Amino acid sequence: MKVVVGMSGGVDSAVSAYLLIKEGYEVIGLFMKNWDSDINGDKEGITDGICPQEQDYIDAKKVCNFLGIPLYRVDFIKEYWESVFSYFLEELKKGRTPNPDIMCNKYIKFDLFKKEAKKLGADFIATGHYARKENDKILKGIDSNKDQTYFLSQVKKDEFKDVLFPVGNLTKETVRKIASENNLPVANKKDSTGICFIGERNYQKFIQNYLKGKEGKILNIETLEEIGTHNGLMNYTIGQRRNVGLSGDKERHYVCGKDTENNILYIAFGDDNKYLLSDEAIIEEMNFISDLRPKKASCKFRYRGEDIPITIEYPNDKEIKVKYESAKAVTPGQACVIYLEDEMIAGGIIKEVRKNNEKLWYL
Repeated sequence: MKVVVGMSGGVDSAVSAYLLIKEGYEVIGLFMKNWDSDINGDKEGITDGICPQEQDYIDAKKVCNFLGIPLYRVDFIKEYWESVFSYFLEELKKGRTPNPDIMCNKYIKFDLFKKEAKKLGADFIATGHYARKENDKILKGIDSNKDQTYFLSQVKKDEFKDVLFPVGNLTKETVRKIASENNLPVANKKDSTGICFIGERNYQKFIQNYLKGKEGKILNIETLEEIGTHNGLMNYTIGQRRNVGLSGDKERHYVCGKDTENNILYIAFGDDNKYLLSDEAIIEEMNFISDLRPKKASCKFRYRGEDIPITIEYPNDKEIKVKYESAKAVTPGQACVIYLEDEMIAGGIIKEVRKNNEKLWYL
């Protein structure tokens, strides 16, 4: 059986390809380039004339040469901009906090990439995601610190049918060990961070290439007293407590709201400030991965967030209402991913955050 592996230039995809070869599959590597720092005006991403994405390709090529498998390449720079990055910018303009990695999986990795893999004769595609598949169920990865099902929550159910997750049953430590013991060229390469396919950047400098921040007032949400100046609402997210711009204030403080119409950033003081808490959310753009519609389940409101017990109402197929005892910094634009124990059953985008049956006015 022929498997096309999404080779990213990192250790997870390298070990995925190695394991599949050991299992007897015919393995082909396919590298996708979704971002070009030069084309997209991201000069910070270029070092010694090479952008990070090109270095990733070089690393993927080294791995495939070492494993003795072919590597093909496809560029989705235009498609990534139109389907993922433009969405990201539009959500920021609305004062929301989008997750481009989730949209990249939905529109690029499990759609366009799969189509290219099929052209190469793939029976299956494989990725380095820390997730598991058992029959028709998508389960959390064994390594709870690396589980990436959150990022797969907008992928359509049918797209998982011919997908393999070779490292989903392994811990990151084990993956590193396999890479090292078998002398894979990227065994010691550090994990990628930052925005999917764009990488690590000074976030505020990066965003200013595409959105110009407008200075505005920072208000104490309890007193509505002006306590500082922000440099553009798109530079902040709900729950943020670092780099807010109140360096002289020693009391712990958090971003708790945004008023995009009046360009105001609201700050709450104290770890358990009531303005950070909610007990209900409306979730839109629902994607059901399972046929199950439980009334009780758990959810994550952010990657590596805690599992929060919820009750669910299903007013229609596109939206649900989730209720919970209390959660901190639930953020419009982020994903809400629903689980029954280890099984991911659905995911959607947080539309509205509520408390005591009322929409929070500052979100």
